[in-house]
Amino acid sequence: MKNNSNSYEKINNFQIEDSWRVFRIISEFVEGFEIMSKVGECVSIFGSARTLPGTPDYEKAQEIARMLTQIGYNVITGGGPGIMEAANRGAQEGDGLSIGLNIELPREQKPNPYIDKLINFRYFFIRKMIFVKYAKAFVTMPGGFGTLDEFFEAITLIQTERITRFPIILVGSEFWNGLVGWMKEQLLAREKISKGDLDLFTICDEPAAVVQVIKDFYGR
Repeated sequence: MKNNSNSYEKINNFQIEDSWRVFRIISEFVEGFEIMSKVGECVSIFGSARTLPGTPDYEKAQEIARMLTQIGYNVITGGGPGIMEAANRGAQEGDGLSIGLNIELPREQKPNPYIDKLINFRYFFIRKMIFVKYAKAFVTMPGGFGTLDEFFEAITLIQTERITRFPIILVGSEFWNGLVGWMKEQLLAREKISKGDLDLFTICDEPAAVVQVIKDFYGR
């Protein structure tokens, strides 16, 4: 009986923890919605946290963000270093609103110093929803698993018509061409996707071209 009682207590405690976890999830949604609903039109910029200042990718992300603010957009990033820092920095230089959606990680990700509005998240899926819900476009710089996750999440949501289509731009043909080639040779050739699915994103190399894609899409 004692063992059964201990097992019951463990199950009951787990259920209680799950119930309280729901309230934390709701609170993160509410905070994110309340803050982001007041910031105006934004573009989300993604890329590697390992990109160093002064490198071509860093400077390109910084310039893209600066140019976007000059045509009326604010900038959202993951709030950390690398490309995120570059984009937040560029947004501030362009006098736009610089937003960071920071995530709590085992190895702490410290927010970069170029953020005007910072929101901290514990749950990736809530953070990802905010990225999508309040973005008029995704600008995807070279990055790792997290960057790929955001890219594929967005094109999947558009492909399945869960969200309204918006521009998704991959910056850096040298970096992205291999992935796109694999999509054509494996996914398209094996009929895992349709030909039109490859039109859900655009590859650009220069900041001006990135901004032009967004301007053309919205007729600015």
